[in-house]
Amino acid sequence: MVPAAVVLLLLSGCAGESPAQPAAPSSSAASASPPTAAPSPAAAPATPAPGPSTAPAPEALPPVLAASAPVSVRIPAVGARSELLHLGLRPDGSLEVPPTHPGAPASWYTSSPTPGERGPAVLLGHVNATDGGPGVFAGLRGLAPGDTVEIARQDGSTAVFVVDRGEQYAKDAFPTRAVYGNTAGAELRLITCDGYDPTTGLFDDNYVVYATLAA
Repeated sequence: MVPAAVVLLLLSGCAGESPAQPAAPSSSAASASPPTAAPSPAAAPATPAPGPSTAPAPEALPPVLAASAPVSVRIPAVGARSELLHLGLRPDGSLEVPPTHPGAPASWYTSSPTPGERGPAVLLGHVNATDGGPGVFAGLRGLAPGDTVEIARQDGSTAVFVVDRGEQYAKDAFPTRAVYGNTAGAELRLITCDGYDPTTGLFDDNYVVYATLAA
């Protein structure tokens, strides 16, 4: 399910509008037709003998981990490591984001699944800091398919994700459903700012790393 109040990542010097929200699905109960009267036994057609089922067997879902809140993240390929804040939404519906001071940690978006649960866990981090130095997620563009992201969890386990790809999106064309929508297995999204415009001092885009649970 796409969270009803999901907004774009608004980091320091990183402005943008909230993505359009998908319309709520209509209720199947409300749209169902009332049942019709059953035919009389004399008028009922003969019932054919049951045959072998031709319906395909349901596809097995990928294995996932039990829920456990994340404690820290480590990305060996780019030398990134951070404790994780647990942040949600502000009263006005905008997304809480980590602080921007040097050394500020990344955060887990608490309305997303815990890393390792079925669905896309979302981590947010800055690309830069208030002193002009690098933020915790400054190296995301250096990640390549096959690199790993390790999430230490409160139950003592570590969820290891393998990077699939990275994508840059304009803030006014952010693919909310692709980033926050349901997935068959346990996935991870790492989100930071991108597309710095020196004329405005703002970031016009977001960069999203997509990863899938490996262990």
